[in-house]
Amino acid sequence: MLEAVREGGLLPPGVPVVAMLSGGRDSTCLVDLAARLLDAELVTAVHVNYRLREDADEDEAFCEAFCERLGVRLEVERPRRPEGPGNLQSWARDARYAAAARLAHGGGARIATGHTADDQVETILYRLASSPSRRALLGMKPRDGSLVRPLLPFTREETTAYCEERGLAWRDDPTNEEGGYARNRVRNDLLPALTEIHPAASRNVLRTAALLRDEAEVLDALVDAELEGSNGPEGTIAVRRLAELPGALRRLVVQRLADRAAGRPVPGAANHADEVAALRRTGTAMLDLGGGVRAVVERGVLRAER
Repeated sequence: MLEAVREGGLLPPGVPVVAMLSGGRDSTCLVDLAARLLDAELVTAVHVNYRLREDADEDEAFCEAFCERLGVRLEVERPRRPEGPGNLQSWARDARYAAAARLAHGGGARIATGHTADDQVETILYRLASSPSRRALLGMKPRDGSLVRPLLPFTREETTAYCEERGLAWRDDPTNEEGGYARNRVRNDLLPALTEIHPAASRNVLRTAALLRDEAEVLDALVDAELEGSNGPEGTIAVRRLAELPGALRRLVVQRLADRAAGRPVPGAANHADEVAALRRTGTAMLDLGGGVRAVVERGVLRAER
């Protein structure tokens, strides 16, 4: 695993890294690998204590002892849970990514997570059920800007074996077994059922995602060609040309414009592609694409804006 991560190039020598550390086996494996590959002074671990479980402080103490043993700097965040209803897992995810981003900001550091191949399968299946789109089947990227996932080629079984061979303890989160969370039901119910249908179910999901990511590069090139070939300003396309495109390419162009305007993915923007193509080509016309983004047509030229 050490050599494979080294050759993968996601944790290159001399580049600082902020590694998310929950105390679980995957993140423990990640921080240990990073400390072995890089100078320990280049590695910062960030642990977020949400104080939602009675043993949360024990997780924090474990991470402190672990990082001290490795000679790795540890930063602990203790965010306050917002009052009122809301998606608890979404808040927790946002809190830890925000903490890592603050630590990485300005220092050229990469942010590393301990996502594994098992997490990839779970993510694809969950997204397929909850947000049907081509993007749902592509899964998580090994690198997304400054965010890297060095353990993505490896299974949870392999990170467990790594920790055991290295004599590393870890903490198990009991909430991973609770059935109230959709991701847990995917992991504990859906995946075992799929494996009963076919023992290679997980591998087949990963293989399909890999093939689709390869094909996505071809589709992205077609979108680039349409937008770069436009006679208008950068990030625009003539509505007349948009209407002439095959439906699939039309949807991809609208999705790209929306994502670029928002600076992030805008789920469902592509669903409005036909409506956008039908906007009037004289004067000014607008259409809400969702996610705080709208399509604007001025004198027959389409752009997207916040």
